Amino acid sequence: MDRDTADFGRAFEANPQAMLAVDPAQDRIIDANPAACRLLGYDRAALCALKMTELHPGQRPALIVFTEAVAAKGRYWTRSLSPRHAGGREVKVEYVGAPLESAADQPPGQPPRLLLIAQDLEELQRHTVDDEADHYVRGGLAEWQRVERFFRDIERENQLILRAAGEGIYGVNAEGKTTFVNPAAERMLGWSADELVGKDIHSMVHHSHADGSHYHGHDCPIYGAFRDGHVHTVDNEVFWRRDGTPFWVEYTSTPIRDRGALVGAVVVFRDVSLKREADDKLRAALDEVENLRQKLELENAYLQEEIRAESNHRGIIGKSAAIQNILRQVELVAPTDATVLVTGESGTGKELIARAIHEASKRSDRPLIRVNCAAIPRELFESEFFGHVRGAFTGALRDRIGRFELADGGTLFLDEVGEIPLELQGKLLRVLQEGQFERVGEERTRHVDVRVIAATNRDLKSEVRLGRFREDLYFRLNVVPIESVSLRERREDIPLLAAHFLRGASRKLKTGGLRLTEGDARRLSHYDWPGNVRELENVIERAAILARDGRLRIELPEAESLLRPAPAMTDANGGLLTDEERRERDRANIRAALAACGGKLFGADGAAALLGVKPTTLASRIKALGISRAAFAEKAGSTAPRQP
Repeated sequence: MDRDTADFGRAFEANPQAMLAVDPAQDRIIDANPAACRLLGYDRAALCALKMTELHPGQRPALIVFTEAVAAKGRYWTRSLSPRHAGGREVKVEYVGAPLESAADQPPGQPPRLLLIAQDLEELQRHTVDDEADHYVRGGLAEWQRVERFFRDIERENQLILRAAGEGIYGVNAEGKTTFVNPAAERMLGWSADELVGKDIHSMVHHSHADGSHYHGHDCPIYGAFRDGHVHTVDNEVFWRRDGTPFWVEYTSTPIRDRGALVGAVVVFRDVSLKREADDKLRAALDEVENLRQKLELENAYLQEEIRAESNHRGIIGKSAAIQNILRQVELVAPTDATVLVTGESGTGKELIARAIHEASKRSDRPLIRVNCAAIPRELFESEFFGHVRGAFTGALRDRIGRFELADGGTLFLDEVGEIPLELQGKLLRVLQEGQFERVGEERTRHVDVRVIAATNRDLKSEVRLGRFREDLYFRLNVVPIESVSLRERREDIPLLAAHFLRGASRKLKTGGLRLTEGDARRLSHYDWPGNVRELENVIERAAILARDGRLRIELPEAESLLRPAPAMTDANGGLLTDEERRERDRANIRAALAACGGKLFGADGAAALLGVKPTTLASRIKALGISRAAFAEKAGSTAPRQP
């Protein structure tokens, strides 16, 4: 070992600054002096056994940048690296690095080994403070007076700031006692600073919630600031004035520390009563706008739904006496606001009657809102009719407008009104009589102007007798009764309706050239139509779908249409027929069909097609009943072969 090396070794060992010799290429600590061991809390062997990246966990990128900068510049420093003490804490240091070898001694292609000097930043800060204190002591009385004047000026400036501030500001110590109050706080609270300083300010200005309930000091965020050391910001509480009146405030409570210890908090607050009032008005206006928006959206949805409804014709088709009677009733009742009860079998067009009444009324510029009472779950009836507010029940995530409110100024059509639960009928009766209701979960009473049209296929009189429908509600609904007659009671309208539905089906299916033959019309007119107009529409649409070569394929349920008695025939025994009477009825029906078809049995215009049965089935029945087709064929001039 030469003399220079020995001198460096002694300097390395005796240096009071922490020093590390490191090899960046090998990521290892070559050596550490005793000062480094004391700073980092390791013995020498343990420290040298560590890698540099282990001594600086999670800091590899910063470590690489620093060592490369030292190698490139020859000398570099950083405060971005914090070695891990043996006790687990990070040590804040300033590293100064330089190469250990000269460029000539450095192995070719290898980064140089480095000498790192670590300065404890906390110790450096203490030295700075001690140096400043020593400077003041050496300065004597003149220096102390200068410092006193300096702090006095600062305090005067702080007082000017506190007095000029528009926000209320006050301080509390760790016991919750007031330490200072600025003039703005005095004005807002009505207390003078002398009356508040030294007192428990929470019990004087923050003792109650806005509703008057007690506000315990343990729950106070202002006191919480000097207990948990966090800044607390609140915008929905009140302070209480000296005269006992509250005002809404926003405030921030910031903890005050002295040498790391929490000694109090400073509170900055402002009166936001006017702002809150303006916000409430704005919120109410926005809620009203939102309600109107929802109402318009729902109205639009209903209108779109009605446009897409299966019954896409708004008029009533028919020339029968029954239809003319219904139209006269519509003309009489439409100009009034009287409640109408439309009765009749399913599929007879009760909704069409309701729509005709609405469109002929003075409310036609407002929507007709339809409610299918049979499709609403029992537990949602009240919400569906009257609406609800947010949080009224599980799943009520926002306010909802009910059907009555949506129909305000227009007409509400209650379809299948007999399905309304008995317990809700009283509330429905109230809104019909008084025009008032409350949303579910809300105490506010709302008023509406709604014309009600109800429809049912039930016998409500029987329902009243059985206790399933309120008698007072029945009389309230049954102001003007209109009966929607079944299709079999107005058979002369069937061809007109069938032709109308065929035109609609052709447009829908984009098929042209389809027409209704006379035979098709006769077949449809002889069927009893238990499903009424709705069934007729479905049969026509199905026939249009199955049509081939422009000819409809009308399929009627055979059990219903097979050998139906002629309309003019009646049963002598009140509907109970003997076997001979039944056979005679079938003979008369088949003879009528053969007469209408000129004795023709097969084909689209034959008797089998008219009666809706297979030709072979009808031929077997003709033979069994002893009917001869010859007379019908001769009468029509037919050349069809004689039936054996």
